[in-house]
Amino acid sequence: MRPSGPTRVIPALAALAVSALCAANAGAAATKRAQPAPAAKKVEAKTSASVDTSSGMRLKGGDEGTVFRTLTVEGEDRIHIEVERPVLRLDVDPTKAPGLDRGTVRDVLDRTTPDLESPLRSSTARDATPWVAHPWLSHFPDGAVARFRPAVTNVARWRLLVVNARAESVAVFRGEGNPPREIAWDGRSTDGTPVLPGASYSYLFEARDKAGNKRNFVGEGFRVNTFRYDTPEGPTLVFAASELDRPGGAPWGPEETPPIVIQVASEMNQEPSERRVRIEVTARSAAEANALGGRLMKWMGPHLLGDPARLESVGFVAADAPAGGAVRVSTETP
Repeated sequence: MRPSGPTRVIPALAALAVSALCAANAGAAATKRAQPAPAAKKVEAKTSASVDTSSGMRLKGGDEGTVFRTLTVEGEDRIHIEVERPVLRLDVDPTKAPGLDRGTVRDVLDRTTPDLESPLRSSTARDATPWVAHPWLSHFPDGAVARFRPAVTNVARWRLLVVNARAESVAVFRGEGNPPREIAWDGRSTDGTPVLPGASYSYLFEARDKAGNKRNFVGEGFRVNTFRYDTPEGPTLVFAASELDRPGGAPWGPEETPPIVIQVASEMNQEPSERRVRIEVTARSAAEANALGGRLMKWMGPHLLGDPARLESVGFVAADAPAGGAVRVSTETP
């Protein structure tokens, strides 16, 4: 027969008491865990967690599910960003560059106003200009004053004589075999001096064949009025006094200068300014030569650069001088 009443209540009370005691212990433990630990112990815990490998808290690469009570990670924050570089294309065409637009010569000249007059005046006041001042004047042609073209063959030897109006030989050319197609004469006589301009001249061509037969050819007369030739001392200009006459016969005014005199002065200005300019006048009388020389010095003086004292005139008398006289202008070293 099973007992009833108080016998069944005691085990129930005992179980209730045990449950209450466990709950009280669990609350105390929870309260104790909730209190913060001292700072030194916390640092020690961090140190032991990150250094101590014997506690079993080890992190292995590739492992999952590892649990740590406390874990502190220290380091620097770094961000790596990859940016795609654009393709670099260079355009080296200067016509497309901003600010490098094409312009004209006028654009460059308009940037500044150069003074071209002052340097020119300063240089021409001291030195002779290397350019001809009056290029449109052409009284003195370059080259030979006469060209002879003998058309003979089968010649053993030949001779060409240039003679004046009195049949006097002033220049001689000779050679053996057939003569050249052209023989040029520069207006100088055999001794190198220029012949008198304004006079008439002719030529005589002599040819001998291998048998000794002689043939003479007499040419037509010609006149030499102006010519020039160059020497180591500079150019020499020769002209007849008739070249000084104005077309129509009217006299020159006080402020006027014959164009041929201007050209002579321009040619002399190309030479060093320390050289003397010598005017030689040949006429049929001394009075005529001196008068012509005086007029030439008056005309040429204002157009000649340098010291006016370097200009001089000399007169000569010759019976065969052309009417009005003949003039030779040259330079010489003092």
